[in-house]
Amino acid sequence: MSFYISGLELSRRFYEEAVRPILDADFAGLRHSAALIGRGSEVLGFDDEMSTDHNCEARVVLFLGEADHETHGAAVGEALSNHLPSTFADRPTAHELYTLRDYVRRNLDFDVERDIEVDDWITFAEQRLLMLTAGEVYHDEVGLEALRRRFAYYPHDLWLYLLLAGWWRIHPEANLVGRTGSVGDELGSSVIGSGIVLDVMRLCFLMERQYAPYSKWLGTAFSRLTCGPQLAPLLLEVQRATTWQDRENALLPVYEKLSEMHNALSVTDPVATGIVQMWDRPFKVLWGDFPAALRDRIEDPAVKELAGQWPVGGADKFREMMTPPSYRSRLRRVFE
Repeated sequence: MSFYISGLELSRRFYEEAVRPILDADFAGLRHSAALIGRGSEVLGFDDEMSTDHNCEARVVLFLGEADHETHGAAVGEALSNHLPSTFADRPTAHELYTLRDYVRRNLDFDVERDIEVDDWITFAEQRLLMLTAGEVYHDEVGLEALRRRFAYYPHDLWLYLLLAGWWRIHPEANLVGRTGSVGDELGSSVIGSGIVLDVMRLCFLMERQYAPYSKWLGTAFSRLTCGPQLAPLLLEVQRATTWQDRENALLPVYEKLSEMHNALSVTDPVATGIVQMWDRPFKVLWGDFPAALRDRIEDPAVKELAGQWPVGGADKFREMMTPPSYRSRLRRVFE
C-alpha cells in the first residue's frame, strides 16, 4: 500500500537530503534561503494523492543574495542540474533559483527596493500574495522571512476599506433575492443568493485577516477559518433553498453572524442591526451601517481618496484577478 507524502514534507526532505548536501560540498558558506512557495496545491497544504497526476514534483525554490547570485548563480544552477537525482521518493525533481528582488518582480511586478503603496496593494492579485506568503521556509540566510512579512497582510486602513467594500457587495444584493423571486424568477434569485454566499465567504477571510485562495480551494480554506464550522451550515442552507422566501430567511442568520464577527473585531464602535423593508416592500433584509462605521475610522489620505473614488467597492475586485503580473501596471493607471 502506497503512503502519500505531502508536498511540503516531500520538499523539505528533498532540500535537506539532496539539495543542501550539494550546496555544502560545492559552495561551502554560500548564504542562501530555501522554501516551497509559489504555485501548486501543495504550497497551501491542500494536496492529496490525486494531486500527483500533474505538477507535483519534489521541488525547492532557492534564493541567493544579489551579489552572490551574480557571482555564483550560474555555477549553482549547473551543479544542481548535474548532480540532483531525476526522481526523489518516486516523484520527479525540480529546482528554481532567484534573488528575492527578481522573484517578486516576476510574480508581483513590484520592486522590493521601494515602499508598497495603496495602488500596489489593491492591484496585487490576492492569490499571488497568498502564493508568496503561504508554503514553508526551510532555511533562511538572505531575508526571505522578512520579505514575506512585508506582504503578510494588507495595511490597517486599506483593510478597513476592503471590509467596507465587502459589506457593500452584500448589502445591495440581499434585497434582490426577494425582488427577483417575487416575479417568478427563482433561478435569478438563486444566482443572486449564490453570489451573496461567495461575498460572505470573502468577507470572512478579510475579517480573519487571511488571504483567500482561488476557487478550487476557497471552500476548503473557508472551512479552516475560525468562523467556518459555524457559518458553513448556514451558507449551505442558502444554497439549498428552493424558494425565495426560504432563501431570504436563510440569509438572516448569516448576516447576524457576520454582524457579531464585525463587532467582535472592535475596529469601530458597535454597530446595531435590525430588519428593514426597503420602500415598504415585502422583503426582509437585516441591516447595519457597517460601511459608514468603517469609513469613519480610515485615516490614511490615500485610502480615504480610494474610498471616495470607489465608495461601494469595485476596486477590491482587482484582488481577485489572476492576471499576468506584467498587467498590473495597466491596472494601476485606473487609479491615476
